Amino acid sequence: MTLRALSVSSAPAGLCAGTVTLDHDARWRRRAALTTDDGAPFLLDLAEARELRDGEALMLEDGRHVLVRAAPERLTAIGAETPAKLARLAWHLGNRHLPVAIEDGRLLIRHDHVVEDMLRGLGASLTAVEAPFQPEGGAYGHGRTHAHAHAHSAHDDPNSHLREPAQDAHLRDRDHRHPHG
Repeated sequence: MTLRALSVSSAPAGLCAGTVTLDHDARWRRRAALTTDDGAPFLLDLAEARELRDGEALMLEDGRHVLVRAAPERLTAIGAETPAKLARLAWHLGNRHLPVAIEDGRLLIRHDHVVEDMLRGLGASLTAVEAPFQPEGGAYGHGRTHAHAHAHSAHDDPNSHLREPAQDAHLRDRDHRHPHG
């Protein structure tokens, strides 16, 4: 029988039963069959989807913990000549609803040649890096930023049947305006 991980907590002071190393996408989960880095299978079975942060622990049914590690990913470090220019670059990334990690003096995004070309055109300095990706969580809570559908009514959105009712309510109830295009 495969053990289930039913909750997430701070890593315990003692030794964990193992580690599970996951990239940014794989750390956003509710339910998934996972395997520790040393090959032990377990089932993640949380009440709701959430981001599993580097350094947190998954508590197994038998009381043991599995430490979550963020896997290194292909990223692009973005720099600028001045803090004001870096802020401008951050604005352009945010306007595109891209996940961004904010560090002292630089921004990190996933490698994307189209976005990188845009940033170069805006005067950014870019450096390829391999590192864990832990982007900012967004204004609507911890965890993920969300893809931004511009249809503010389910009647305008041909994909509305693909979402959960709570997602539709979020899209309908937003009160914001920005230029499209």
